[in-house]
Amino acid sequence: MTARWTKDRPPSLQKFMAAFPDDDACASYLERKRWPDGFVCPACMSVRGWKLESKRWTYECRDCGRQTSVTAGTIMHRTRLPLRTWFIATHLVTTHSNGISALQLQAKLGIGSYGSAWFLLHRLRKAMVDPERSTLEGIVEIDESSFVYRTKGEPEGGGQGRSPIAKMPIVGAVELREGRYPARIRLEPIKDFRHGTLHSFVMRNTVKGSSIWTDGNSAYAYVRDREHVPRVVKGKKAHELMPWIHRVFSNLKRFAMGVYHGFRRKYLQAYLDEFTFRWNRRRHYRVSFDALLGIGMVVGPVPLKVLTAS
Repeated sequence: MTARWTKDRPPSLQKFMAAFPDDDACASYLERKRWPDGFVCPACMSVRGWKLESKRWTYECRDCGRQTSVTAGTIMHRTRLPLRTWFIATHLVTTHSNGISALQLQAKLGIGSYGSAWFLLHRLRKAMVDPERSTLEGIVEIDESSFVYRTKGEPEGGGQGRSPIAKMPIVGAVELREGRYPARIRLEPIKDFRHGTLHSFVMRNTVKGSSIWTDGNSAYAYVRDREHVPRVVKGKKAHELMPWIHRVFSNLKRFAMGVYHGFRRKYLQAYLDEFTFRWNRRRHYRVSFDALLGIGMVVGPVPLKVLTAS
């Protein structure tokens, strides 16, 4: 057993399926997750209501008459898949450290079409970003990188250096605890490497007073309300001075090629969000399932047209 599993080993698939043997068990879990202190009407906030016998997993508000199911207004809103399929998919996604593709998910769960598996997986990815997550603080390493991509109308390889030809530029940040140990990360696609673009990323993803460590890129100079520390030492390379952000980029590129055989521009942010979720919970596999469904309770419905248009 690897060291990763000795302290935070998630339940086996067999134990997980025994804990959630049917849709009713899954619905009961969602009910407790959504209303830990009892039913609350999302329309009028009344706590007076009762469970309907004529509709599965649905409550009716005594005061306004609104009927609300345990999945209404969540990422499972109006799903046609069994709740147990959702739960097993969530377990697989959160315990596969290297990721899992929609094609693999379709095969493992016996989903009828690739499109349904793809839609399920992308909705789970939407739930990987907590809208109330806090920003990075303290010492934060920040750098840029890029991914070469290929489509029918594009060259096979990217241009050299910072050339944008057939490349998808990204910027990343890693928070350091005690100035040494990697903690949380943030990753975003960017349109260019200019001053305004990079400063915007720093301002949105770090708190005031943070110490921003970068390479010699002058575009980060004079970032507002943060201490900018260019890490430049003669004779040393950037990955030696800022090892953790380069480790993040290295792992991200292996993640891209190992499971997805490369990222596509249209869904790049979704892939970055998945990698960020996995990295930030790499020592917390046991609670990742609960965290993912918990976020899914608050991010709201994700229609297919929203995903395909993004």
